[in-house]
Amino acid sequence: MSHPSPEPSLTSLSWVPCGHGTTPEDPVGCRGAQVPGHTACLAHLGDPERDAYLYSLTPGAAIDHSGTTFTEPLLDALLNALRDPTTGYPRLGDARFISTTFQGDAEFDFASFQGEAVFRSAIFKGDAVFGAATFQGVVGFRSATFRGDAVFEAAAFERDAEFRVATFRSDARFSGATFRGGTWFTGTTFQGNVEFVRTAFEGGAQYEGATFRGDAEFEAAAFQGDASFIKAVFDRAASLGPLVCAGRVMLSGAVFSGPVNLSLAARRLECRRTRWSSTAEIRLRYATVDFAHAVFEYPLTIAAEAEPFVLSYGQPLAEQTLAATPDDGVRVASLRGVDAAHLVLADIDLSGCLFAGTVHLDQIRLEGTCSFDRVPPRTHGRRWYLLRFTARRALAEEHHWRASRDAAVRGWNVAVLGAGHIGPAQLAPVYRALRKAFEDGKDEPGAAVFYYGEMEMRRHDHTGTTRAERGLLRGYWLLSGYGLRASRALGWLAAAMLVTILLLMGFGLPKDSPKQEATGTVPPAGGKVTFEIGKTDPQNPTADRYTGERFDKALNVTLNSVVFRSSGQDLTTAGTYIEMVSRVTEPVLLGLAALAVRNRVKR
Repeated sequence: MSHPSPEPSLTSLSWVPCGHGTTPEDPVGCRGAQVPGHTACLAHLGDPERDAYLYSLTPGAAIDHSGTTFTEPLLDALLNALRDPTTGYPRLGDARFISTTFQGDAEFDFASFQGEAVFRSAIFKGDAVFGAATFQGVVGFRSATFRGDAVFEAAAFERDAEFRVATFRSDARFSGATFRGGTWFTGTTFQGNVEFVRTAFEGGAQYEGATFRGDAEFEAAAFQGDASFIKAVFDRAASLGPLVCAGRVMLSGAVFSGPVNLSLAARRLECRRTRWSSTAEIRLRYATVDFAHAVFEYPLTIAAEAEPFVLSYGQPLAEQTLAATPDDGVRVASLRGVDAAHLVLADIDLSGCLFAGTVHLDQIRLEGTCSFDRVPPRTHGRRWYLLRFTARRALAEEHHWRASRDAAVRGWNVAVLGAGHIGPAQLAPVYRALRKAFEDGKDEPGAAVFYYGEMEMRRHDHTGTTRAERGLLRGYWLLSGYGLRASRALGWLAAAMLVTILLLMGFGLPKDSPKQEATGTVPPAGGKVTFEIGKTDPQNPTADRYTGERFDKALNVTLNSVVFRSSGQDLTTAGTYIEMVSRVTEPVLLGLAALAVRNRVKR
């Protein structure tokens, strides 16, 4: 954005005052600039002198009538003297109306200002009409007061236009106007309705500190540069858009007291520390949104618009200035410091969003397709092992933390400027809050993803988690991915069963099936005989341990162990202990696999 000069510069900003009408209380008298060659301003010249002066003017002449009080007939006479016979409209060179007062309507329709036009501190008591006027030089309305309507419809500002700290007490209409240089409405007060419908800003536009007390409409406005509304105040309903901005729309510090409807196609929307005192709907295309520390008391929706905005007269909003943008998706850069209890996000890309410090994050509502970042997908080699992260959603801040660690693998995104240092202790509550938000939305599989992230942060937290707890979490992660990875639990179950089978074949099954033996004593004189029947102790095999028959028996014992059933198979002493361990560990692994499947399909 170009920067304005401190004030539009002419040869001199001072003039010799007329001095008519002096009194003891006002020794200066009339402050109107003296007409060249005379000692009075245009309003106090005699009729012959005024007519002679006006007759001497030619179209395109430079004029200085600062401080002069114009009635409607006097202004009409001046503009008629400058009227171009070719076009039939007034044509002015450098024009100075500093501190000038226009008693009635000021009609500058279709006027052409070929030089600088300075209306600083001017007072328009009637309507100020500059419809279709052309300003070829710098324009200055700094501190001007418009008591009637201000009409700049279809006006063309070829260079910088300054309306700083101006006051519009009635309606202001800039519809169809074109600003080709920088535009400044800094500190301006709009007490009536203001319209910038179909207004084109080819340079930057600043409304910093401006106050909009009436309705503000910017439908079909087009900004080639930045549009700054920093610390602007909107007292009533505001309808910013649909508009297109090739740069940034900056609303940081702005206050919205009434309902707001923002429809923007912009590269970036900055809403840091904004205050929303009524309902608001923000519909966006192409934009990256920074909402850090915003305060809103009523429901606020940020939604991505899939198709170009449709204007009130049925035509789609032209978006040619954003044609080079890779996609029309909407991204949120930060929600830090926001109370998310009334926040609704719809179809938003949250892959780069900073969540740490968000209040009531568990009450946020995510509608449609809200995407998050992912962990690096590839397998990464280490000195003595391979590392591959489980596919899942991951917060941007986890990316930043992992990328900052020593020997971080490739694929983790480094922190952006201003993201700060966030570790596992701060990220675990964020994952927990998002998990609860998904659970409240009846999306159990989505909640499970954030539960995994929460457990990961607890496992890596060396400040708030004890060593014993971290060890337990590591085992839980290793065996089943915190009860969320059925394949991992089933893999361990298969491995455990294979080990059990091999151990039983090698040490648990006896050499031969024990045979029953009967022993007893026969009394010499006959009588009752008692027999004791028992089995021989199972004998460990010495050869042919791994045979098909022994595998079948070992598999039978192992499969029965998984479901806590006894196989009834005779085992050696070692086999008995192997079976006991199997009947404890393998059902646990089976249960973890079942839990993981349930977490994936539960609704």
